[in-house]
Amino acid sequence: MHAVIVSNGFPPTKKLLTSEIEKADLVIGADGGGNTILTYGFVPDFVIGDLDSFKKPENIDVEIILDEGQETNDLEKALSLTVKKMAKTCTVLGTFGKRMDHALKNLSVLKKFDNRFNSLIYKDELFEAFLLSDTCTMNIGAGRMVSLFPLSGEVRGVTTKGLKYPLNDESLKNGERDGTSNETVEDEFSITAGEGDLIVFVEKVAGN
Repeated sequence: MHAVIVSNGFPPTKKLLTSEIEKADLVIGADGGGNTILTYGFVPDFVIGDLDSFKKPENIDVEIILDEGQETNDLEKALSLTVKKMAKTCTVLGTFGKRMDHALKNLSVLKKFDNRFNSLIYKDELFEAFLLSDTCTMNIGAGRMVSLFPLSGEVRGVTTKGLKYPLNDESLKNGERDGTSNETVEDEFSITAGEGDLIVFVEKVAGN
């Protein structure tokens, strides 16, 4: 089962949301993200959160789950529900923007939930972001941006192929050296990392 969650950050375009909902078996609004879904003419299967942002329309029937717990944010609550519903893959929209602290928190949430899915991807109009699991290989064509961000301090043993600025068993560390704004120079590129949590941002292929 594939799920789509919409958080209450910068809203996706209608085109992006439509393309993601068309592939989804389960659609969840994380609190105010439910309003984004409704604004574009879709009805989520669930809206979950502390509901400090969601405004329920009177004429639309939406299943709402109130969770006032303050130990988790609304995205965590939505992802927990997605796991409970047995989804194996999940795309999250609206994770960034509006508040910087929320955006950083959502990167932490990516780490927390990544091992509960076969695939967990954050997506906006420009990038897809995911936590690297040992190694990945992608074919997106040359001339596309790839950024590497060490989430938890230092990531060791990073090796890349097919990128303009290659790494060969090197380390990336917060405050010292990161891997932002690299670029593919071949159609296919690969990234391998040893120890640490590395988030990969990949510029989307046009139309996807």
